[in-house]
Amino acid sequence: MIDVAAVYKKVIRATVFAGELPARFYRSVFRGTYPATVRQQLGAVVNNLVLHVHPTRVYDRSIKAQTTFGLGLICFYLFIIEWITGIFLMFYYEPSTGAAYGRILDLNYTITFGRVMRNLHRWAAEAMVVGVALHMCRVFYTGAYKPPREFNWVLGVSLLVLTLALSFTGYLLPWDQLSFWAVTVGTNIVSYAPVLGPWLRFILLGGETVGSDALLRFYTLHVIAVPAVTALIVNYHIWRVIKDGGLAHPSENRGADGEPLGQPQRSDSVVTTFPRVVYLELLVFLVLMVGLPAASLLFNAPLEEEANPLTPSNPSKAPWYFLGLQELVGYSAFWGGVGVPTLLMIYLVVLPYVDRRPAGIGIWFARERVVMISVWTVILLGILVTTALGIYFRGPNWNFYWPWENWPGPH
Repeated sequence: MIDVAAVYKKVIRATVFAGELPARFYRSVFRGTYPATVRQQLGAVVNNLVLHVHPTRVYDRSIKAQTTFGLGLICFYLFIIEWITGIFLMFYYEPSTGAAYGRILDLNYTITFGRVMRNLHRWAAEAMVVGVALHMCRVFYTGAYKPPREFNWVLGVSLLVLTLALSFTGYLLPWDQLSFWAVTVGTNIVSYAPVLGPWLRFILLGGETVGSDALLRFYTLHVIAVPAVTALIVNYHIWRVIKDGGLAHPSENRGADGEPLGQPQRSDSVVTTFPRVVYLELLVFLVLMVGLPAASLLFNAPLEEEANPLTPSNPSKAPWYFLGLQELVGYSAFWGGVGVPTLLMIYLVVLPYVDRRPAGIGIWFARERVVMISVWTVILLGILVTTALGIYFRGPNWNFYWPWENWPGPH
């Protein structure tokens, strides 16, 4: 006979134990009860190793999707994904011209999850370039680069350059025709800079041509030097966002004189960072971790035949984010390789120190900033148009072709 009462007691005990598991796990990690009151929620942020980088309270409007689209957070997550997938790839990669391409083939066809991890690394890198560019556009169109955030904008510009450097140095590592000739074209653009151009190209390649020295240098830059510098600046950038009043309530962000940076408005409501901001950050992470792996399963990272210095690709194109410059180089080597990039960088760096009027801060496409918005939009359209020309309209011998036409000969 089954003792129904005994079974019932066991079920009850198991249910109670299961119900206590989340609380026990939380206490084991955070050393305290789940924060229910506002005071406990503020303390959860201040006393936590990870969460303490957040302000304890934020404006409700500063975490709304239509304000930031979560672009900065997405870029940070992509950077972390690049680190994790990059470490996995390093276990199998060998930076030598004789073995690099074979190791990529092993990743694609032999190593368990190798293809997925390589795809994930590649698409996260591409998404990071786009994400950082969109993040800067968002900051500009909302006027968020103005005082007291001028220097943080400059840090953002440096992170854009470092993101491009990360992607470009990793471009050569598959050692296929696409990467070999793309890097050849990209480094040729660098050489157009007066005086220092040829020297910079020689330093990058370790010689006059793309070879074993170039592959080793690009690998070292890609896995050590550029990520280390980027990680330092990312941390400083996030810290400045908080200290400059990018998210927090003004009472928590004070300048050297002790006065709050910014003033709250009547319509501004304040929420505690825990749990709302933390849960939103987890939601963005989960969405990203669903979307990227799905893309990695559906679309393979490009891989052509092994690099052959004696058989140039036709057309030989730089990585897509440098195709606008390559298009300009086709008209003028100086302006494409030196003039336009230099002027663009000067414009980005001095922008927050020139446009200092407080009008229009935090407002999308504010009328008070119509001149600056127009200038930025014209520059942005120029970049998009020249890039699209290089991607879709340039064929063999760098001639114009309609995208729906077949290029003459092999391509």
